[in-house]
Amino acid sequence: MTSTLDITPIARALGAEISGVNLADDLSNAQFDEIHRAFLDHHVIFFRDQADLTPDAQKRFARRFGTLNVHPYVKGMDGHPELLEIIKEPEDKLNFGGGWHSDMSFLEEPALGSILYGVEIPAFGGDTLFANQIAAYEALSDGMKEMLGGLNAIHSASREYSAKGQSAQDRQSMQSEVAIDAPEFEHPVVRTHPETGRKGLYVNPAFTLRFAGMTKRESRPLLNFLFEHSRDERFTCRFRWSQNAVAFWDNRCCWHYALNDYQGQRRHMRRATVNGDRPR
Repeated sequence: MTSTLDITPIARALGAEISGVNLADDLSNAQFDEIHRAFLDHHVIFFRDQADLTPDAQKRFARRFGTLNVHPYVKGMDGHPELLEIIKEPEDKLNFGGGWHSDMSFLEEPALGSILYGVEIPAFGGDTLFANQIAAYEALSDGMKEMLGGLNAIHSASREYSAKGQSAQDRQSMQSEVAIDAPEFEHPVVRTHPETGRKGLYVNPAFTLRFAGMTKRESRPLLNFLFEHSRDERFTCRFRWSQNAVAFWDNRCCWHYALNDYQGQRRHMRRATVNGDRPR
């Protein structure tokens, strides 16, 4: 099959920019298959100059990959509950998505992926970092892999969406709720990707509380090692946003981090999140 898309890697570990397609169009099966393949190969893909990506068009593209999530703690966009408007006003000190994390790992069936659209981009700053958790796992010693293979971890929104959690802080343009009695779910520390069969680490600083069967104190040394290891620059890429750009990342094998380095400027993003399956 002759490719109609231009796919250009942006870093060794992960990430590729794709041109030659308008995501607002009714994509052919061949175009979708190319995008899907690039998504699995590169873990996060980027599209620029997507000026026609209305909320309806964004949802239509996202639904090619699965059903859409309605966030349990953050109010969705008016008329489009499946979409989050992630807005940081010039006077806001905290940003949503700051700190390394994997979206929605606090659910029993965490997100497959997130599709973020740049509605209004600051003149400087506001880049997003991504980290490949398959590469992070593969770089571990055989002994560490064997030990982690028998561990599960507890994930919950209780810390990040607590009264003092960063994600639940008051923002002028976003309505977040405090996660009172947020449930806990147990996921394997080493997750097998359901589409590629590759193994990757599946813990993250925002939502992983402890190892199953252990206390937080007992869990902390090994979790801290994994958190530090997983964000090593060898496993990362960095995306500089532009107006109407799109990033689509695989939450099953990626972390991401929205940098908060654009104080005094407005940043407005719109996110669709595709539902996933229970980690195995």
